[in-house]
Amino acid sequence: MDDPNPYRTPRAALADTHTSSDEALANRGTRLGAAIIDTIMLLIVFVPLMYFGGYLQAVREAGASGIQPPRGLVFMWTAIGFGLFVLVHGFPLNATGQTWGQRMLGIKITDLDSSKPPLARLLGLRFLPMQIVATIPLVGGVLALINVLFIFRNDRRCVHGLIAGTKVVNANAERLFVTRTEAKAR
Repeated sequence: MDDPNPYRTPRAALADTHTSSDEALANRGTRLGAAIIDTIMLLIVFVPLMYFGGYLQAVREAGASGIQPPRGLVFMWTAIGFGLFVLVHGFPLNATGQTWGQRMLGIKITDLDSSKPPLARLLGLRFLPMQIVATIPLVGGVLALINVLFIFRNDRRCVHGLIAGTKVVNANAERLFVTRTEAKAR
């Protein structure tokens, strides 16, 4: 039906442009801060464990003689470190897709469709591959640096995020978006 009132505002369906904008992505500084908090938390437990477990002494002795520590020893302590990571951060990762540092700073890991990824994918594709790559002599440090430098892309996704199909977003912005979406649905 034609409306006889020519002064009435037009009615049109508007697209929600907030769904994939950069506003929801966590900024680089916040991600760095969360990584620093997570690392400090792990080091508080891991360094004494490495000291009393003999790893630091073995690395010192190998360095003094100009050789690399035995690969088996390095991989064993990498596995212990990953296990410790799972013990410390597994609960919040499973519950909300956040490490403790990310939780403190209000950011979280999501799938590309903004849902919470399963814990197995987070651990098996996002965290474990980079942990293993970092243990490769000479090349591992370079690859770990390249992984981190990918954060300067427009989508702010590091290599580990690309492998796992995840992104890091502001937890509060996502909550606001869900609230707006739910409000529109009512």
